[in-house]
Amino acid sequence: MNSNEMKVLIIACFGHFVCHYNITVFPALVVPLAERLHWSVGQVVELSFLQFLLFGLGALPWGMLGDRFGARPLIVLMLLGCAFSSLVAAFTIESPGIFYLALGGIGLFSGIYHPVGMGMISLTMGRVNLAMAYNAIFGGLGMVVAPILTGGMNYFWGPRSAYVFVGILNFTGLAVMALLGSVENRPSGKQDIESAEGLKLEFGIMLAAMTFAGIVTTGSTVILPAFLELKSSDLTSMISHIVPFSTSANLTATAIASMVYLVGIGGQFAGGITGDRYEPKWVYFGFYFACIPLALFMAYTQGPTLAVLSGVYFFFLLGTQSVENTVTASLTPKSLRHSAFGLKYILYFGVGAFSVKLVSFVSTSWGIEAVFVSLGLITGLILLTMLWLIYLMRPVRIQTQQSLLEVRPMEDMSRSEKN
Repeated sequence: MNSNEMKVLIIACFGHFVCHYNITVFPALVVPLAERLHWSVGQVVELSFLQFLLFGLGALPWGMLGDRFGARPLIVLMLLGCAFSSLVAAFTIESPGIFYLALGGIGLFSGIYHPVGMGMISLTMGRVNLAMAYNAIFGGLGMVVAPILTGGMNYFWGPRSAYVFVGILNFTGLAVMALLGSVENRPSGKQDIESAEGLKLEFGIMLAAMTFAGIVTTGSTVILPAFLELKSSDLTSMISHIVPFSTSANLTATAIASMVYLVGIGGQFAGGITGDRYEPKWVYFGFYFACIPLALFMAYTQGPTLAVLSGVYFFFLLGTQSVENTVTASLTPKSLRHSAFGLKYILYFGVGAFSVKLVSFVSTSWGIEAVFVSLGLITGLILLTMLWLIYLMRPVRIQTQQSLLEVRPMEDMSRSEKN
């Protein structure tokens, strides 16, 4: 790895960490905010709708700007915008209307990262799938660290301190960018993916699969801390008696959520390594196949069993991310790479934002247990879509093999005529 690739990977990994940290703070505060505002859990969850919506809807225009101006200036804009939006959120947390808009600002600017960062990696790194795996790990770390830090800061200083820290973290990212200096957004060696000549039907089908995936991932992430807190009261009570310091149900639940996401990081690395050795489309299918029974079991378990099942579920759920990005890159042209990832994330996170509404509706209508049942059913749609994609791509390989068989006899005949 040369110096430019190293700088690209540092910027991409730090940006991915910050991006997911920004977004994952709110789910850890759902129950404390419900108590503070005297609202139901469903009402508080809806405060994050604009955050997740703009996180996705901004992806395509951000990706188009990435194709026009390059990745580095847009990542600087992301960090700056998130820093100011977080500080506004911190000081308006008891004014739900303004707080709602501030969360929207966090989502809008955090949405810069995925189309721009993923495009930068796919255009610059030599071994793209492996680089995606490392990058996914740091995004997972953001998800791991956010709940436990947020729970701790809320316990000692209240929810306002959690968003003050988000602002400080993003300003730190600006300092890191300044120290690293400029980077080249171009390939530095042979890449391990083949780029499509143009956007094809296969890419459209993959977009459909990723839209369902966005609903499942966003819904699972936004409900997990509250789900653990409400469904594992015996476990949180037991832990609070074991640890040598005073704690709360929320702090214990967010700590468990962090451990769950930590297991998910292992899944991200496993998905990247497996996708580097085997066909990424089948790895993607297999990991989501494993998610369905796990989601259904999670709905009807509690305590330690729920914590273990949650870890295994997120191992496979987050393990899909690096292979998903590799498949996306392989189906899109280099000249439109940032825009292609922007189109992916406008659906993945934009449509995925409506899972916030889904979670609120399902939990209010049928109870919080039904949330993971609905997410398991939607995961089934991912599998059906991927089977369609794999089926459509098979004839291309068969036709290619047949054409080779037809060419070889003609070559043999031409040689015999010459002899």
